[in-house]
Amino acid sequence: MFFARLFTSRRARLTALAAVPLVAVTTLTAVAHQPASAAPGCSVTYTAPSQWDGGFTANVVVTNLGDAVDGWTLTWSFGAGQQVRQAWNAQVTQSGAEVTARNVSYNAAIPTGGRVEFGFNGSSSGSNPNPTAFTLNGTLCTGDVGPTTTTTTTTTTTGNPPVGNLPSSFRWSSSGQLISPKPDATHPNVAVKDPSVVYYNGKYHVFASTYTNGYNLMYTSFSDWSQASSAPHYYLDRSGIGGGYRAAPQVFYFAPQRLWYLVYQTGSNASYSTTTDISNPSSWSAPKNFYANGMPQIIRDNIGNGYWVDFWLVCDTAKCYLFSSDDNGHLYRSETNLSQFPNGFTNTVIAMRDSDRNRLFEASNVYKIAGKNQWLLVHEAIGTDGRRWFRSWTAPSITGPWTALADTESNPFARANNVTFPGGQWTRDISHGEMVRTNVDQTMEISPCKLSYLYQGMDPNAGGDYNRLPWRLGLLTQTNSTC
Repeated sequence: MFFARLFTSRRARLTALAAVPLVAVTTLTAVAHQPASAAPGCSVTYTAPSQWDGGFTANVVVTNLGDAVDGWTLTWSFGAGQQVRQAWNAQVTQSGAEVTARNVSYNAAIPTGGRVEFGFNGSSSGSNPNPTAFTLNGTLCTGDVGPTTTTTTTTTTTGNPPVGNLPSSFRWSSSGQLISPKPDATHPNVAVKDPSVVYYNGKYHVFASTYTNGYNLMYTSFSDWSQASSAPHYYLDRSGIGGGYRAAPQVFYFAPQRLWYLVYQTGSNASYSTTTDISNPSSWSAPKNFYANGMPQIIRDNIGNGYWVDFWLVCDTAKCYLFSSDDNGHLYRSETNLSQFPNGFTNTVIAMRDSDRNRLFEASNVYKIAGKNQWLLVHEAIGTDGRRWFRSWTAPSITGPWTALADTESNPFARANNVTFPGGQWTRDISHGEMVRTNVDQTMEISPCKLSYLYQGMDPNAGGDYNRLPWRLGLLTQTNSTC
């Protein structure tokens, strides 16, 4: 999304113990839990009491030093090429050096001061050093208790998300218009666009851009999509976020700090606000910038006559990555250590490029696929017909390499030609949006089964100034799920 208020047009767009059965590592099913149960303090004891030429047995003891945990994920990285072969008392998967251990049904709960123990057999070649860093539900296990808050945060878990595969082509059914502008005396809005959504404590929480004579942010919430059109809107200029150019939000829960983050554009930087209570829109803090020195030089060198837009934050077990686009055929990625977030973003690189700027325009999303060592990237393009649509790629890590999945106009991720409209086709643009995720935390995890995508569309006959186009929000539901 362009920072239009700096320009007359928002974009120059075209428009695992013996008594317990051993589990084969490669056939384990992942369990996803909401992040508010993440411990703000933990310690890990890792030993390899038995070792032999080419293999070893390891034992891992996790002690919860903070709030009680109901559902846990422990991650670490091996430094010498070790591989987990067989596990007990945990479900263990591995991608490269990165290992993920998840609870099984009988040991999901760890009370404050409690511990859980699991083990595995592994293979090694030469040295077998112990891992040195572990994270529990996104919290780095240092032996200390992390920050606490004055507000108790509770979550509603969605259960174990289905595990399956992404298809090689997609089919969708669209709702009608679900969220439209709700003007008031000081916000005579003409558009609602760029939505971000999480499902938390029995409600959908939606954040979006609005436009009057400049960009602002809004919030709404409801229990069911049938209530979306009637739910009231709260304009976030009434919160600590304040007035001025604010656009293209992304919301998520950063488990290590037990804070909600809202990421958005402020015209010349990627900015963020925080709160302990997502359901209280007036509680967001004042904006802070991610980039202390403004736009990184590599972006200045490549942006041409484009615009720096659409910031997307996603983290793995070690780092957080901030993506952005430039409406000029480039997707950028910056990084910082998980323990440093939100500070320290650097090492900005071009993550993807296309010589045709319209084919890699803006509005990127990056998601972790539940139960798999796989990531999904979707990115908005402008089609040969001038209409907005989405391309997609997959990779074994956030840093790639990215392999095309459904990325052509004839086989798109989402475009008017692979979407049906049971209530009538109210848009031919499938534009800036976000997936309804299986969790709310910084890993941006989704189940590949029956995807849902909240997007912006508009009357096909509308025209004129891009900023004042009548964007509305609708919901895509996948109709060709493989699971």
